[in-house]
Amino acid sequence: MNNNDTKSILLVGVGGQGTILASKILSEGLVRKGYDVKMSEIHGMSQRGGSVTTHVRYGTKVDSPIVSEKSADVLVAFEKIEAVRWLDYLKDDGILIVNDFEIYSLPVLMGTADYPKDVIEKLRANVSKLKVFNAAKIAEDLGNIKTQNIVLLGSLIKAMNLTSLNWESVLKELIPAKFYDINIKAFNIGLSL
Repeated sequence: MNNNDTKSILLVGVGGQGTILASKILSEGLVRKGYDVKMSEIHGMSQRGGSVTTHVRYGTKVDSPIVSEKSADVLVAFEKIEAVRWLDYLKDDGILIVNDFEIYSLPVLMGTADYPKDVIEKLRANVSKLKVFNAAKIAEDLGNIKTQNIVLLGSLIKAMNLTSLNWESVLKELIPAKFYDINIKAFNIGLSL
């Protein structure tokens, strides 16, 4: 890699979806691969279902952890409205990975607002490299909805062509032993997507 080789990834979701854990696993793997890695987390009332954003940048020499508008090589949305909210950060030729999953805000739950319709169709109209799947359903079918973050991580690793690293050893270090087996299954399904 040369000096202008920095790649930028933005992971966006809602508190409780495991966005930060996925970012930490990604960052640790990139460090092991020899990259300079910078990561920045932004928690917007994450404990209450608010927005959570993680910026991960890697390359030979990375100056800032912050992904600016129109500079993300990949945007991973753990919830589909978050994809819309952060779409301006994706490069024109960037990859958008979307969990086709809905988490309702308080106004929607109270009936004072509607969840936006046709979100995926609107994303398709604006993004040429779009990967959509329901990671929550996949994780639920595996037996633990909380592994949806690892399904999305596997898909991101595949999209960024970072499969040569032993990700299983990274997962083994960062995930509690009792959840390791189900997370490896989730990761491998994500890789296959």
